Amino acid sequence: MAAIGAGVLLATIDGSIVNIALPTIRQELGASLPVVQWVAVGYLLTLATLTLGVGRWGDIVGKKKIYTAGFVLFTVASVLCGLAPSIELLIAFRVVQAVGAAMTLALGAAILTEAFPPEERGKALGLIGTFVSAGVITGPVVGGLLIATFDWRAIFFVNLPVGVIGTLLAVRHVPATPPSGGQRFDVLGALSLSAVLLCISLGVTAGQTAGYGSPAILGLFAAAILAGVAFVVVERRAKSPMVQLGLLRNPVLTVSIVSGYLVFVSIAAMFFLLPFYLEGVLGYDTRKTGLALAIAPLVLGAVSPAAGALSDRLGVRRITLTGLVVLGFSTLGFVTFGTDTTFLHFAAVAVPLGLGVGVFQSPNNSAIMGSVPREYGGVGGGLLTMTRLLGQITGVAVMGSLWASRVAARAGGALGGDAASAPPDVQVAGLHDTVLVMVAVVACAVVVGWWGMRRERVDRADLGSVKL
Repeated sequence: MAAIGAGVLLATIDGSIVNIALPTIRQELGASLPVVQWVAVGYLLTLATLTLGVGRWGDIVGKKKIYTAGFVLFTVASVLCGLAPSIELLIAFRVVQAVGAAMTLALGAAILTEAFPPEERGKALGLIGTFVSAGVITGPVVGGLLIATFDWRAIFFVNLPVGVIGTLLAVRHVPATPPSGGQRFDVLGALSLSAVLLCISLGVTAGQTAGYGSPAILGLFAAAILAGVAFVVVERRAKSPMVQLGLLRNPVLTVSIVSGYLVFVSIAAMFFLLPFYLEGVLGYDTRKTGLALAIAPLVLGAVSPAAGALSDRLGVRRITLTGLVVLGFSTLGFVTFGTDTTFLHFAAVAVPLGLGVGVFQSPNNSAIMGSVPREYGGVGGGLLTMTRLLGQITGVAVMGSLWASRVAARAGGALGGDAASAPPDVQVAGLHDTVLVMVAVVACAVVVGWWGMRRERVDRADLGSVKL
C-alpha cells in the first residue's frame, strides 16, 4: 500500500503543482501563454493517450517491472524538468514524465487488486482515494511555498526524494506476480486506441479556443471515429486483443465507467471554475482560496476508505448510487452562491460535495477492478485512470467554454476582456447557468447507476431461477 500510495501521490501532486507555477515559468523562460499552457496540457494528453496501452503491457510482461520502471522514469524526468533551459525542453521532459506517471497510475490499482483479497479490495482502493485527495490538496500549497522560497524549478526537484523512496518500496514490497502466459502485445490495437484517445483529448482541449465547430476540431473528431472503427476491426481479429470487447457487455463494468466519467466531468469543471469565483467575485486571496478548495478533497479523503469497506460488505451499486444522489444535490447547492457568499456558506456546500464523491468513487473503482479478469488487471487500472483523465479534460474544456459563453450572454455580448473580467454579478449568473448543466450531467450518472442496479438485480434473479 505504501509503495502504490507513493506513486499515486507523486503523480497526483505533479498534475496540480505545475499550474500554480505557470505564470512564473512563462516570465522566466520568455514563453507566450498558449505555449506555456502545454507544460500542463502535454502532461494530461500523454497520460490519457498511453494509460490503457501501458496497463495492457503490464499484464503481459509483469506489473512490478513496469511499475518500478515508471517510478524511475518519472523521477529522472522530474530532475530534467527542473534543469530545463528552455520552454521547449521543459514541455518535452513533461511528456517523458507523463509516460512514467502512466506506468505507475495504470498499474497501481491492478497491483492492489492482486495483493488484497476481494473482501478488502474496496477498502484498499478507498485508501488510494485518500492519497489522490492528499495530492490534490498539497500540490498547490507545496508549490506556492516552494516557488516563494526558492523558484519554479524546486517543484520538480522535490520529486527526487519521494521518487527514490517510492522506487525502493516498490522493489522491496510490490509482489512480482507472474503474468499469465500465452499473451502477446497487440501493437495495432494499442496504436489505434491511442489515436482515438489522442484525437478526442486534443479536440476537446483545443476546441476551447478554436471553437468546436471549426474545421480542424471537426477533423480531429472525425479522425477519432475512424481510428475507433479501425480499433474495433483489429480487436475482433486479434488473438490476444488489447481490450476484450466482450468485457464491455458486462453491465457492472460499463455502468461504472460511464458514471465515473460523468462524475469527473462535473467535479473537474467545478474545481476549474471555483477559483475564478472565489478570487474574482468574493475577493479571496490565494491562501484563503486554497483553504476553501481543500474542504471537499479533505472530506473525500476521509470518507473514501470507509465507503470502500462498506461496499465490500453491502455491495457496490447501492453505495455508489447514494454517493451520486448526494453529489447531485450538493452540486445544485452552488446555485445559491452570490456576490456576498460567506465562507461558512461555501463550506456548507463543499462538505457534502466531498462526501458524495468520496462515497461514490472507491466503490465504483472496486467495481471496475472486480469486473475484469486477472490477465486484464492492468487494463482495468488503465480504465480507472483514463476515465478520470478524459472526464477532467472534458469538464475543464467544455464547461469552461460554456461558462465563458454564458457570462458573455448575460453581459449582452459586450465584454471588455475575457469572462473573468466581467462584473461580479454577471460572472455569478454565468456560473449558475453552468452549474445547472453540471447537475444535469450528474443526473445522467444517477440514471445510469439506477439502471445498473436494476440490471444487476435482474441478472441475480435469473441466475437464481437457473439454479432452481
